[in-house]
This record gives sequence, C-alpha cells and structure tokens, in this order.
Amino acid sequence: MAIKEKSQSIARPPLSAAEGIKIKGARVHNLKDVTVTIPRNKLIVVTGVSGSGKSSLTIDTLFAEGQRRYAESLSAYARQFMQRMNKPDVDYIKGLCPAIAIEQKVITRTPRSTVGSMTEIYDYLRLLYARVGKTISPVSGREVKKDDVGDVVKAIKELKEGDKVLIIVPFKKHAKRNTKEELNILLQKGFSRTASPAANGALEPNRIEDLLELKDKELPEKLYLLVDRLVVKGPIAIGFDEDDIHRISDSVSTAFYEGDGEMMLEINGKKILQFSNKFELDGLQFEEPVPNLFSFNNPYGACPTCEGFSQILGLDADLIIPNKNLSLYEEAVAPWKGEKLGWWREQFIKGSKSFGFPIHKPIIDLTEEQVQQLWEGHGSVLGINDFFKEVEQNLYKVQYRVLLSRYRGRALCTDCKGYRLRKEALYVKVGGKHIGELCNLPVKDLQQWFDKLKLNDYDEQVAKRILLEINHRIKTLIDVGLGYLTLNRLANSLSGGESQRIQLTRSLGSNLTNSLYILDEPSIGLHSRDTERLIHVLKELRNLG
Repeated sequence: MAIKEKSQSIARPPLSAAEGIKIKGARVHNLKDVTVTIPRNKLIVVTGVSGSGKSSLTIDTLFAEGQRRYAESLSAYARQFMQRMNKPDVDYIKGLCPAIAIEQKVITRTPRSTVGSMTEIYDYLRLLYARVGKTISPVSGREVKKDDVGDVVKAIKELKEGDKVLIIVPFKKHAKRNTKEELNILLQKGFSRTASPAANGALEPNRIEDLLELKDKELPEKLYLLVDRLVVKGPIAIGFDEDDIHRISDSVSTAFYEGDGEMMLEINGKKILQFSNKFELDGLQFEEPVPNLFSFNNPYGACPTCEGFSQILGLDADLIIPNKNLSLYEEAVAPWKGEKLGWWREQFIKGSKSFGFPIHKPIIDLTEEQVQQLWEGHGSVLGINDFFKEVEQNLYKVQYRVLLSRYRGRALCTDCKGYRLRKEALYVKVGGKHIGELCNLPVKDLQQWFDKLKLNDYDEQVAKRILLEINHRIKTLIDVGLGYLTLNRLANSLSGGESQRIQLTRSLGSNLTNSLYILDEPSIGLHSRDTERLIHVLKELRNLG
C-alpha cells in the first residue's frame, strides 16, 4: 500500500501597496476578475499565448489608469485641451506610480525628426559644436578668431627690445564730409597726429594742425589715424611695467573703437600686423557658433534652399541614368536618345578625347571627377546640366515641359548636399569634421570617432559633461542593437521595433526614478546575440529605481 505524503507549501505573505502595485478585479476586454500584485523595483515579464490578455492587463489597465490619474492631477484649464480618458474596468489599483508605455509603433510622422533628434544625441552635438567648435575658413583653411585687446598686447610684448611700434587705424571719411572736416572732428576728439606713407613706404607721422593748413590737393591720398607710439622695452620679465600695460590697453581699445573693430600695428616702418574684433577672415564674414546655428528645425540654422529637409524637387539622377551598368556610348543617359536629342550624346563623345573621358566605361565604374565632368561638361563640351538648362529655357513648348517632368523628382539639396544646414554651420569643425559628417556615420563608427577625439585641456573641461551624455546614449543605442543606424536617418522610416528601442534609449538618458515602464515585446526583430545586451539595458533601467 502506497503511502502518500502531503507536502506542505510555504505560503508567501501578500505584498503591501508600498511593496507592490495591487490590481483588484480587472475586467478589461477578455480579463475575468483578475487580481494580481506586481512587485516594485523588479523586472517583471508578462507572458502567455496570443489573446490571453497580456496587453489588456499592462497597456489597457495599468498604463491607462496611470495616465488617467496623471491627467486628473492637472488643472481644469489644462484638462480641457486633452481628450477624455475613461477609467479602466477594474475594482481598484493601489500603489500605482507614474506609468510610461513604450509601444511598437512609429510615433513620429514628421520628415524633420531623425534618430539624432529622437535620442537627443543631436541636441548634445549642437551644444558641443557651439562650445568647442572651431570655425575654419574655406578659402585659406585657417581658424577664424576674434582679436581682443589681450591679443594685441601679447603681440606687442613678444616683439624685440627697441622695436618702434605705431598703433594706427585706417582713416575713414563720411560720405557727406570732406577730409578737412573729418580731421577737425578727430582734433576735437583729442587726437593730434595722423600717419601717411613716405617715399620709402614707411608710415610718417603728421600733425593734424599742419594738415589743416594745407590745400585739399596737397593732402596725402592715404591717411591713417595715429592712436599711439611706443618703443618695446625688452623681455617680458623686465619689460613693460603695469602702467605701460594699462596705457597700451587703453590705446588698443580706442583704436578698435575708432576703426570699427579693425586696427593695425606698424613695426619699424616695415611690417604691418592687422587685428580685427569682428568674426571674419579672408574677406568673408562668418557666424559665431551658437546652438541654433546647428538646428535644421530653426530658420537661423536651416539650409535656405531645402529649408532643413535635405531634399528638393529637382532633377532625379536615378531617372536620368536608370542603368548605371551601361556606358555613355551605350546610351546610359536616358534623355540623350533619339534623332534630335541624340546630338547631345554625340557632341560629348566627340569632345571627350580632349579631356580623356572613358566613353566605353560603365557609369558605375567612373570616378567622382569623371561623373562631375559628365554632369557639368568640360570647356566647350556640354554636360547633362547644360542640357536641362536649355530644356528649361524652352518650357513655353509643351513637349519640353513633358520631357522635364519625366526626370524630375526628389533630389538631394544642391546647396547643403543633404546636411540640412546652412553653409556657415558646416565651416565649424571639431576634430576635423563638421556636424553633418558625424550625422552620416553609423552609430558604431561614431563611437570609435569619439573614443579617438583629442581636445586641448580647456576644450576638454568645457565639453566634459556634454561628451559624457553623448557617449552614454551612443553606448545604449549599440546595446539595444541599433549600431547600424545613422543619426540623420528619418524617424518615419524606422520599423516599430527600432522606434521602440530608440524610445528606450531616450528613457535611459532621462534618468527618471520611481516610474513604471511598460514595454511591448522589446526583443522582437532582434538577433539572439543582441537580446542579452537588451536585457542588460532593461536591468539598468530597473536599477535607476
């Protein structure tokens, strides 16, 4: 006779509302009076077959009640702008904290939103470039800087002992005043001398009273206002004393004021050093870096041609050259066909010998320079752009309008090259790259770039917190399996799973505590090797509290 032993199970005491979230009598959709207590500060997985009520319990009961309670905490004035939220069919829910649902759907439809803006990485990049970015002149490749009084004083200190220095300003004449009237005004301001080039090219001081006695025809053609004269006293350690430095600083400040931001130093009658407190170089005026300069959602920073969308309605290269495996000789350029329009192809083939264009080489194998020659032409040889310019000149004829419409479509902006920003923003660089180039890099390559980034001590201190936030978000993106995305990837082109994991990255960056996160199948579409990293990210979210 078999003896059955009755095993005694140790019953766990029920969790209190302070320790967990108590749901009593949930009847939403197909739930049948479900009562459950969900512990706090834990990673809870709700599983079951399709239709078992997983989403009904989590999204339609827990999240819906959390959202409704938050809305009730707002003022009556604020609630009138929100849609009515019905109470879930449940007896009561105790211990509920603020709820955030991250569902598998693309929440953004605007073409302006990108992966960079959704994860806030782009916002931190804007800050980084505004704080430590260096504006590089496209003409000379030199850094654009504003000179101040300290820069001029430093330049004077570094000169040799005994060097004679003139602090001068270009003489500017008002449109409605003659030279003598201007000299009288300078005299009234307290200035006593000007300088003009002598026969040997050196500047020679002149007293303003002496110039006023001359006839108009006898006045020098080129004049400078002489603000101060000085002789360098020697090495910095034993050279200018404090009074000298104050005098030089005052003179330099006066020179900047009188010269509308520009002044010069003439050294020993031979060398002239130019200084400007304007943000300009090589004859170009540049914009000072501010965060809005790098925002394509702001009219100040957006490309004026495409308005920050990166695309314009123009010539579609894929329609003009549909099969890039063909060569120019094999009629790769679609509009250059037929008896009449074929002339364009023939003239290009005839003229291609003069600059060595390979007419039998497939378009896909051409170098960037050769593709540019095909589009822009070379010398007297006309290219594709010249063809369409002639088409646009004949748009009063219906056949030309039909021809142009065949090859028009969404094309990359010709001004910003798809970077969405005005050209002044692309002159600002960090580590040799502008912000548009960073947004074109995959996230995993971007992480390597930031790991190798070298800044000077001052810039590193300024950017310390910004780089910390950027690296944290990039690491999270890679951990959730999105290292292949670029920051300029449009948000409305993402799949539901990608969009959900990007929202997860943003939630981790916000560092919210005492919150309830509800995720709808976060591992869907992930490779099995990335699932473990995703779980690690979710545990990080749990550990925030």
